[in-house]
Amino acid sequence: MQTPLIAAVLNWASRLRFPQLLALTAGLFILDLFVPDPIPLADELLLGLATLLLANLTKRR
Repeated sequence: MQTPLIAAVLNWASRLRFPQLLALTAGLFILDLFVPDPIPLADELLLGLATLLLANLTKRR
């Protein structure tokens, strides 16, 4: 079950194009590696963004 915050971020991110979505996902991943839980629910956001990234790749081909 998604929280309203995660749903809002993923809804916004679903409108991004591939380069911006990749940069956002990579930046959040690197931030999560070096600083443990800088943003609440960062792991859930990473999973959602990675899903959007993969869906964006398959949609364009």
